[in-house]
Amino acid sequence: MQINFDLWKSEDGGDSDEDKRDVMKDYPGMYDQLQKEEMGYRKEDLKKVYLILYNLFQFVGYMYIMTVMTVRYVKLDYESVHDTYEHVGPAMKFLQLMMYLEVMHPLFGYTRGSALVPFLQVSGRSFVLFAMIEAEPRMQAKPVVFYLFLVWSMIEIVRYPYYISQLYKKEIGLLTWLRYTIWIPLYPIGIVCESTVILRNIPYFEETGKFTTSLPNEWNFAFHMPTFMRIYLLFLTFPGLYLVMGHMYKLRIKKLKPKVVIKKSQ
Repeated sequence: MQINFDLWKSEDGGDSDEDKRDVMKDYPGMYDQLQKEEMGYRKEDLKKVYLILYNLFQFVGYMYIMTVMTVRYVKLDYESVHDTYEHVGPAMKFLQLMMYLEVMHPLFGYTRGSALVPFLQVSGRSFVLFAMIEAEPRMQAKPVVFYLFLVWSMIEIVRYPYYISQLYKKEIGLLTWLRYTIWIPLYPIGIVCESTVILRNIPYFEETGKFTTSLPNEWNFAFHMPTFMRIYLLFLTFPGLYLVMGHMYKLRIKKLKPKVVIKKSQ
């Protein structure tokens, strides 16, 4: 007697219908859903990595400026002040241009909040740095540039590490306190330095006529830069300071307010 193994069936039924069942048919759309979730996680991870690298790059850049200014001042004393822009100006200009990415981050959903405050801060600095200091060589040797760069750097070497800690969801008490406290003395000092740069530049721009357009011309348009600088000082500088400091004050109250712990009575 011969056994036909092709027709043989074991006691457990051999290849049952359950063995041949397609799991994807039982759970329609599961693969697509898992794929979307995976892509979402990847997108979130890439966004986080980008923000960490950006903040780290800016921190290192401003730390470099701070270090160069400090080392030169220790070696040369007050003589180093007058050629500060020559040594750290290019780095400051590059970092300042990079800061416009912070205006784009809220627009792309990378960070929360409005883009208005970052735009006002970055544009105000850019006006002083590029239109007032870079465009007028005589201003580059003024001591106020040293103090302005010092204030800007002190603000940023605290701000960027704080952002990195928030991306890692780590709350460092001292760093948080510095982030929401150091602006109280530094913002007004920075505005005074920026205003000094603009005010002392008015005679230079009157003399050179830089950025001034007079009639007649093919565009039929006139622009007097020294007048704009006076208007900027009067209507934009201090109102802008009020807006930014008001915004920071609200954030400080929200972040540093004492936490109330309610104990349940037993």
